[in-house]
Amino acid sequence: MTYGAFGLVEVLGSSNAILVIDQMLKASEVSFRTWHTKCGGHTTVFLSGDVAAVTAAVDSVKNNPPCEIIASAVISNPSGETVRIVEEEAAKHHFA
Repeated sequence: MTYGAFGLVEVLGSSNAILVIDQMLKASEVSFRTWHTKCGGHTTVFLSGDVAAVTAAVDSVKNNPPCEIIASAVISNPSGETVRIVEEEAAKHHFA
């Protein structure tokens, strides 16, 4: 599958991840793909959509954060390897 862009937002805790996901889904036409939690409870949320929609969604939580945003990024035209990593993570969590 091809994606216009991926949006990534890192927060502390899965509850905060839900808040961020909800806000981004309401902000623009994006799709939730998966999330990844690492030690210390840091959770990275992955969304996809066209570049403008993903940028608007990520900007919505950066400009009006529902919690502390640790890091964020927009990856336009992601490489095949990046797509594979996100799709494997989504399948692991049964989001695919």
